[in-house]
Amino acid sequence: MHTLVGNGLSNQTFIEAPEGVIAIDTGESVEEMRDAIAQLRTVCDRPIVAVMYTHFHYVGGTQAVFADGAAADIPIWAHEKVAYNRARTASEISPAYSRGLVEQFAINLPESGPDGRVNVGLGHFYRNPAHAPFTSVFVPPTHTFGSVASIRVAGLDIEVTLAPSDADDSVTYWFPALGVAVHNLVWPVLFNIFAIRGEEYRDPRVLLTGIDHLLSLGAEHLVAAHGPPMSGVSEIRRRVTRYRDSIQFLWDQSVRHINRGVLSADLGHAISLPQSYDDDFITAERYGVSEHHVRQIRNGLFGFFDGDESQLFPLPSIERSDRLIAGFGGRAKVRSLVADAIDADDVRWATEMATWLVRSTDAEQDDRNLLARALRIIGQRSSAANIRSWCLTRALSLEGAIDTSRLFQHRFGRQQILASPIERSVHVLRVLVDPELLGDIDVHVGWDIGDGVSTGVHFRNGIACPTDGDGCTAVLRCTLENWADLMTGRATLSALVREATASITGDDVAALAALRACDLEGLRS
Repeated sequence: MHTLVGNGLSNQTFIEAPEGVIAIDTGESVEEMRDAIAQLRTVCDRPIVAVMYTHFHYVGGTQAVFADGAAADIPIWAHEKVAYNRARTASEISPAYSRGLVEQFAINLPESGPDGRVNVGLGHFYRNPAHAPFTSVFVPPTHTFGSVASIRVAGLDIEVTLAPSDADDSVTYWFPALGVAVHNLVWPVLFNIFAIRGEEYRDPRVLLTGIDHLLSLGAEHLVAAHGPPMSGVSEIRRRVTRYRDSIQFLWDQSVRHINRGVLSADLGHAISLPQSYDDDFITAERYGVSEHHVRQIRNGLFGFFDGDESQLFPLPSIERSDRLIAGFGGRAKVRSLVADAIDADDVRWATEMATWLVRSTDAEQDDRNLLARALRIIGQRSSAANIRSWCLTRALSLEGAIDTSRLFQHRFGRQQILASPIERSVHVLRVLVDPELLGDIDVHVGWDIGDGVSTGVHFRNGIACPTDGDGCTAVLRCTLENWADLMTGRATLSALVREATASITGDDVAALAALRACDLEGLRS
């Protein structure tokens, strides 16, 4: 068994099996995996005969396996939701998802200096700069499984168990003959119940089930998706037990205080991990912080409303900020109070007051600079990589040192559209409709990219309802290349129609009006 740690955010693991090498996880890019294979070739010259994914996060470098000489039809194993999850993050939610990655993983931070990237918690970097320009190509699995499976790969028997952690498709691979378990459960830091980039709720109870199963295996070696491997049955049991207990502690104490009526904001002040957990890096707060995790537990269990009366029907942020500023004596007074709070090391209060200034009607650059100053203090003091990266990225954005405006809109990759089923990019229009522009339009538009109508969207009642195009009242005809140009802004619908490169038949007036109600420059122009 060979595991490469530090090549990127995740590990690449290679298992020597009777029939050849099994590669587990392929990193964020082809270049990353190519480097991993080059390292493998210094100690092993056997061919790679299978690929396995632990979950959908680190599957972008599989093409490097084929470039190494692997057969084109080698099996690629993964949970049945991996392909779906990979597509999900690149479709409807892609702006928020991508923005969160940039903020959490220090992608826009400088390499050095007081704002420089130190590490990103799970590794030195999200993507190793030496691997640029980062060609990420997802190769879908050829063999999938559900919650439990017994499989044989390259002459080795493998027990597969679904073990959701930071992804609901995470699995544990148990190799009984080797005493090796490969997993995505025990990290080199305290597990992130809450990811500051934004993710679906990671229920600690589900995670504990996976960790308890991992402990029950009695493995001699644990190989994780992140961080250094562990060896020794007793050492694994001791450390992993404390890891799982740290997570149970957070859930149990969160529920204990929630039952007592403690509000969400106060949970983080009422609960903290015992200092003993800081003795081992796998339970230390070097990624996220428990203050955030306990709030996420509350939200995951009960939703956003925690019983705080003021949050039942809160004012719009801009109106609330205007009223608070007026109540505190005006903008100049609040600016003075922020500066005084920073000087008094009252950074939490300084940050809150500074947000009023930034989110108010008459926000100025001086206000943004004040908030940036407070965030920079938090970021540079924090030992948690997520918090440092997020705060410093936001500070630089507020100051205008970096431009993050592109992260607040959908950006489509042309090759991604060309390589995907047409319905995937068409149905994204559902989250791009401006209902005020759509008005009372009711039109069912079908897409024909050369082989008949294969997908559609019914614009009605302020929404864009995805359909298969059957029964449409208007048809947009163009090539897939034309559609990719429209989605990426390389062409405009009006120009393509004028040039007869694209056409709309049927209820063309309503169809054009509906398409122009979408937040895409190529359709609106």
